[in-house]
Amino acid sequence: MNSSVVVFTGGVGGAKLALGLERTLPHGSLTIVVNTGDDFDHLGLRICPDIDTALYTLSGLANRELGWGRQDESWHFMETLEALGGDAWFKLGDRDLALHVLRTRALASGQTLSGFTAGVADRLGISARILPATDDRVATEVATDEGTLAFQDYFVRLRCQPIVSSLAYRGAELAAPAPGVLEALSDPNLAMIIIAPSNPYLSIEPILAIPGIRQALLKRSVPAIAVTPVIQGEAVKGPTAKIMSELGVQPSALTVAQHYDGLIDGFLLDTRDARLLGELPMAGATADTLMQTLEDRERVARAALALGHSLNSGTAEKAP
Repeated sequence: MNSSVVVFTGGVGGAKLALGLERTLPHGSLTIVVNTGDDFDHLGLRICPDIDTALYTLSGLANRELGWGRQDESWHFMETLEALGGDAWFKLGDRDLALHVLRTRALASGQTLSGFTAGVADRLGISARILPATDDRVATEVATDEGTLAFQDYFVRLRCQPIVSSLAYRGAELAAPAPGVLEALSDPNLAMIIIAPSNPYLSIEPILAIPGIRQALLKRSVPAIAVTPVIQGEAVKGPTAKIMSELGVQPSALTVAQHYDGLIDGFLLDTRDARLLGELPMAGATADTLMQTLEDRERVARAALALGHSLNSGTAEKAP
């Protein structure tokens, strides 16, 4: 039986599911393709928030309260930076700084982002393969009532307050999938592809905008499923529901499923949205998808895997 799984993910919510999958699947059978549209240069350093969240979460180093950054962090650098009049709106912890410094030096010396990430994952003892969606520069830009904003300006500096009118993924059309991404999607041992409960517009679309990745998903020979990031019209985390409303679509799990129609074969709803099961344009299942504890993450992982396996066996509940 095929055992490898590819998961597309953004930040905190997706990393939680990835951890549950890593703990549930056979050792070394998980490949995590991570959004790089959030990456940016700050204080002379290359920052890759979603990759770092995956690295910290799967290595057990993540801040359990915040979901991002490192546990047992200190902030002397930021305090000093702010006291000297520097930009302190994007918080970089003292321990976290080491990763950004090493990555910036590695990239400046000609190493690829995927190569550097693999080396860090190995050093941290992570069995899953963590792949940036691309080694090239892709930047999510947010068109708002306050002008076009770089993603981190919108998301962190302005706390998602501007009203969004559209999104663009600058550089995506010229980017190439990172080494290993397309190979993972065509692996003969692949059992399924999972889209994590990440923001469809801010986290998953920047991955799919890279030429070759959406096409590989469309040509898949195995089931693809998505886990809802929306429960009863509200985002589990982040501005998903707000952005959906501002883009003129109903903030609901059903809208997310419709957004992915044609790219996936199954959709995992939260049990609180079970009434939507019959309206899905693809096969569906329900589970409690809130992931507050490690046991929750493993439970959602098992539910996602069960839906994928049921599609392989033809026992999934089909949409009418």
